[in-house]
Amino acid sequence: MNKKDEAIAVVAGGAGFVGSHLTDALLARGLRVVCIDNFQTGRFDNLAHLEHEPRFDLIDADVIDPPPGKLTRGSIKPSYVFNLACAASPPHYQADPEHTLMTSVVGTHQLLHLAEMTGARFLQASTSEVYGDPEVHPQRESYWGNVNPIGPRACYDEGKRAAEALTFDFLRARRVDARVARIFNTYGPRMRADDGRVVSNIITQALADDDITIYGSGEQTRSFCYVEDLVRGLIALMTHEKDYRGAVNLGNPNEISVRELAERVVEMIGTRSSIIFRPLPVDDPRRRRPDITVAKEVLNWQPEVPLADGLARTIQHFSSVADAAAKVPLRTASRKRRTADENRYAAS
Repeated sequence: MNKKDEAIAVVAGGAGFVGSHLTDALLARGLRVVCIDNFQTGRFDNLAHLEHEPRFDLIDADVIDPPPGKLTRGSIKPSYVFNLACAASPPHYQADPEHTLMTSVVGTHQLLHLAEMTGARFLQASTSEVYGDPEVHPQRESYWGNVNPIGPRACYDEGKRAAEALTFDFLRARRVDARVARIFNTYGPRMRADDGRVVSNIITQALADDDITIYGSGEQTRSFCYVEDLVRGLIALMTHEKDYRGAVNLGNPNEISVRELAERVVEMIGTRSSIIFRPLPVDDPRRRRPDITVAKEVLNWQPEVPLADGLARTIQHFSSVADAAAKVPLRTASRKRRTADENRYAAS
């Protein structure tokens, strides 16, 4: 990604948590970025700081639909297409399971065709959820997974597995130069407070002095990767030139129980919150830790931000958001009621 080349990157899902950080990183490397987002879970606030950035374009569109004309008629010819479009937290992707599945299957198909048409390199953001509730620990890329294909999480798990299959079909047919990243639990600033993920849940409840809800015994484990580390890995995977064409785990191999995470946050914030326990959701994985040998050897990548530092930055983010919200009247936001500034950036 050479600045003088003025390469163009399309980031589908670019208004989301990870996508907006990726957008910032690509702009910092001198690229022009075209963000596509339907704002189902993405937020304009994540991109508001780019309002006057001449190398940034925002297109309000759903990846399930054919790509916007400006991308298919040649006025914008991308060098890279990053597919991060899909709700990623259980409450959000289970709210509309049909759309979640179609986003992964039809949306990925549309973006693969865009990459094929323009000659762009393609990166599919997959997930550790393709491993399901794993019977192999830690999880290697060669593990086929233990997924319930008809459970309430299947719209996401199986959708991502199908998206991987499509991507590798295009790659084997030499139609697209494609890469697949299997993303493990990621956290950091710009997470939504209502996304239902464990880090955001624990931090927002602790900041409000509410009871902290843990599902199950709390002994289930996760491995948390700070968003800046993940973005660095995504870019390394997209730009690598070595002869490797398999999926790559991107995550932090340091494993921690959910209960220990909650106890750490309570100590860091100094909250009066108590920890309460609720039943474990259906098909919730018991253990999750990536084997990142491939990422180390192929990409020379591994996480660098310690959990304590990442949590401190994330707590600061949620604290700042809460303070700002307390100073302004409550407003209802929807895609149909946008501000004039937002509408200036929305294009079909």
